[in-house]
Amino acid sequence: MYLRGLASEIAVAFRDTPVIFLNGARQTGKTTLARQIRLAGKPLQYLTLDDDSVLAATRNSASGFIAGLGGPTILDEVQRSPDLFLAIKAAVDRKRRPGRFLLTGSADVLLLPRVADSLAGRMEIFTLWPLSQGELCGHRDDFVDSVFRKTAPERPPHPLTEKGLIDIVIHGGYPVAQRRKTESRRRAWFDAYLTTIMQRDVRDLANVDDLTVLPRLLTVLAGRATSLLNFADLSRTLSIPQTTLKRYFVLLEITFLVTLANPWSVNLGKRLVKAPKVYLNDTGLMTSLLGLNGAQLLGNRSLLGPLLENFVVMELRKQAGWSKTRPRVLHFRTHAGEEVDVVLETPSGEVVGIEVKAAGSVSAADFKGLRALAELAGPRFHRGIVLYTGAEVVPFAKNLHAVPIQALWQ
Repeated sequence: MYLRGLASEIAVAFRDTPVIFLNGARQTGKTTLARQIRLAGKPLQYLTLDDDSVLAATRNSASGFIAGLGGPTILDEVQRSPDLFLAIKAAVDRKRRPGRFLLTGSADVLLLPRVADSLAGRMEIFTLWPLSQGELCGHRDDFVDSVFRKTAPERPPHPLTEKGLIDIVIHGGYPVAQRRKTESRRRAWFDAYLTTIMQRDVRDLANVDDLTVLPRLLTVLAGRATSLLNFADLSRTLSIPQTTLKRYFVLLEITFLVTLANPWSVNLGKRLVKAPKVYLNDTGLMTSLLGLNGAQLLGNRSLLGPLLENFVVMELRKQAGWSKTRPRVLHFRTHAGEEVDVVLETPSGEVVGIEVKAAGSVSAADFKGLRALAELAGPRFHRGIVLYTGAEVVPFAKNLHAVPIQALWQ
């Protein structure tokens, strides 16, 4: 049993919100987390739409099914019966009290407008990603909050070898894959996992003529993760019309297999690149798709660099979900070639820039993009960090530091 960072956030929200929606990719632990939630010390009734009888009942009469529930209820994999959302809306409007429904789903309702709109103002949404490194170690990571404090992050207590870091990246954060002892067994699990999603979730969400295209697209995206999303180039590579390609890409987003980071801008008329960057949800899945192992990555910066950036972005995205600062996870790039891998921006506009470097040493040149970001952000710029594989926190200016990558979770 893992201590999930979102657990306390969901428990608090359930006390004042009628509907909680916990979504995320399959096998990330949504059901386990949902069943840990208590209301007045008691567990919630649990029903899953993966049960054929429950699914049939919801499709026969969604309103009748909801009316027949006895009390606070967990409805698992609720995206399989979209009519439930309107029935839940009607039930909440008739009796608006907190803690009525805890929904889980393997599809992003924010990308399903009819579903999202039906519960607007009645529902709070949480996204559960694969396990963070802090969750794997048994504590709640707070690196995201720490970088917005007055002092720079502290030196992590435990050094990390390059091999140790590569092992972490290859294992990823899926709970079941974590328990597989060898790379070949993890790869077998990921192969079966993707087959299940394509054959089940994707068919529930859309009419896809050729299900072989989606795994091909996902593999190509794994090879281009951390780069700007370019549909024209992807269309040429896969020989798929852009209209079809965009529809398939949205399906990968809806099922949480890929995610985007939008560009940061202060709207000051600067020539900034406006395209988002694309990431896979887990570096274990990413290395499996690319057929990479530890021996290939050891000492190969060209292969390790994108994996490490993808790893860092997803760790930050996980922590942002339970952090007090709640920043957006963005990126920064100008047409002149200045860039920063990650920009964290708080709701009040405070900015922290983070560069990722797959190397054990850092030079002043590695802060070029961060200095450009600082100049553009002005007083909103709080700190710039280069995460690297070394062991020490090294200051390069008052608010610019090189920080060991394990500070993310130690």
